[in-house]
Amino acid sequence: MPMSTTRSGGSGSAAVVTFVTPMERQRLDALTSGSCVAVHRENLEQVLQDLRTNRVSAVIVSVSRYQQQYAPSVARMVREFPRVPAVALLTSTESRATAALLSLGEHGVRTLVDAREPAGWRTLRTLVSSGPPDIDAKAISAIRDDLDDASAPTMRFFDTLFTMPRSMTTVLEFARHLAVVPTTFVSRFVRQGVPTPKRYLAAARLVRAAHLLENPGYSITQVAFLMEYSSPQSFSRHVSGVLQLGAAEFRRAHTGDSMLRLMRETLVLPYRERFRDFDPFTSPPQWMVRTGRS
Repeated sequence: MPMSTTRSGGSGSAAVVTFVTPMERQRLDALTSGSCVAVHRENLEQVLQDLRTNRVSAVIVSVSRYQQQYAPSVARMVREFPRVPAVALLTSTESRATAALLSLGEHGVRTLVDAREPAGWRTLRTLVSSGPPDIDAKAISAIRDDLDDASAPTMRFFDTLFTMPRSMTTVLEFARHLAVVPTTFVSRFVRQGVPTPKRYLAAARLVRAAHLLENPGYSITQVAFLMEYSSPQSFSRHVSGVLQLGAAEFRRAHTGDSMLRLMRETLVLPYRERFRDFDPFTSPPQWMVRTGRS
């Protein structure tokens, strides 16, 4: 079943994919209602397919459904998608539970939620609703620290780079999202003597792409489509244009963290002084425009 046809808790959310019993499925549906997307699968091959083709925030595997025959699939899932948390869910006391838990642990599942008591379900709700710390949240926090004395409109601009949908791929779409006129928007950056919005948007997209490529289970082609590039070739041209690297070399050279660091070192920190009084959204009165800037 395609992920797009399953029950959804919100537009554009990353999914929590499960391999659980019918009883656990009902509890999870109630638990996640309104907070995230819950997708239930009947086998681990379907889970792996979801991981390869969609944004997934966590995978929940029922201890009761786990059998030793699933060990290779679990190991592959953890190996190919190390950035996606895998959670073992324990809801009943069975003689085979200990062996199942040991096997899950041996094959890379590091998080156990014991839901035999109500507190366990509360723990799981917190886990799936908050999700793992992702590169977007990390980027917003790091840039806010870098620009702790910047203007509020500047911070809104940088926050939006990492909160807007990945489907927004051009400065025109970005400007419309911010409710500003595109040409005026760009000219404000030029007058302030800082890099153009196009450079910031390109860098932010590569931070997100590098983070996805940390998962060996994603091919470059899959990441290109997840990031809404028109084709893998378009993604490769983008990488080459920004970094003078091929897509495969980009994958070897950068993680999400290292790409974020490069963005901060080249596009953020050198312009701290100019961001202090910068408003990307409102033009200053003509008499305040400094004639020395171009």
